[in-house]
Amino acid sequence: MFKVIGQTLFSSGLQHPAFTTPEETNVNKATDYEIRTYAPTKWVSTTLTGTSLDEAMATGFRRLFKYIQGNNVNKVQVEMTAPVTGHVDPGAGPTCESHFTVSFFIPVKHQANPPEPSDPDVFVEHRKEFTVYVRTYGGFSNENLKKEELLKLVESLKRDGVEFVDKPYYVAGYDSPFKLLNRRNECSTPSSAGVEAAWPETGADPSKQPRQPTPLSASVQSAWMSDDMSKETEVSDTCSPSQDTAKPLRPSALC
Repeated sequence: MFKVIGQTLFSSGLQHPAFTTPEETNVNKATDYEIRTYAPTKWVSTTLTGTSLDEAMATGFRRLFKYIQGNNVNKVQVEMTAPVTGHVDPGAGPTCESHFTVSFFIPVKHQANPPEPSDPDVFVEHRKEFTVYVRTYGGFSNENLKKEELLKLVESLKRDGVEFVDKPYYVAGYDSPFKLLNRRNECSTPSSAGVEAAWPETGADPSKQPRQPTPLSASVQSAWMSDDMSKETEVSDTCSPSQDTAKPLRPSALC
């Protein structure tokens, strides 16, 4: 347990998923983003719905941390890894709920036979090989910064005439809150050819399919209500039962 907690607090000696880059063959000339192809891997994941990416990442992290501490069928402690990823499927508008999948990479030791989660909201995710465009940035990240960096990535891809899919997309963090310097964060979007593989899946066994996304608590969502906005945001009928009763929400990551 102390090893897991120590790795989480200090982000030291953490395993990362393997990937290859075109730079190894001098194909990609861009300097502000990277092209990566990830090998097929297994991750432990949980899904949530809501309007706040930061709150979804925090709630998902707590669920998954319990899993690696032994909240699984075999009561096995699993080493912490990096990064913690967030797969984001944005809602149709600023007041619409987005779907989030928060994930930990399963260490190589457990890749062949990951411990089965005990929490019904946690599942083992099988990721196929897929290719993404990745932008890396430092500092302490938050929802607004993630949005800004993602938009910079999109502009770079448009500049280079690259075919990509703007959603779903990924965010990733490699460091604990206690690390002050040389922090590493990422945002990424799938290549057009790799979008299908970028969606979370759990394999053919129906009993291991992802659960319905868990809504964030009402208190979390109400915290994003803004009563001092000068104009009300238009509300789609598909997101709210009534435009008269809907209150404007702060935008989610891509809204």
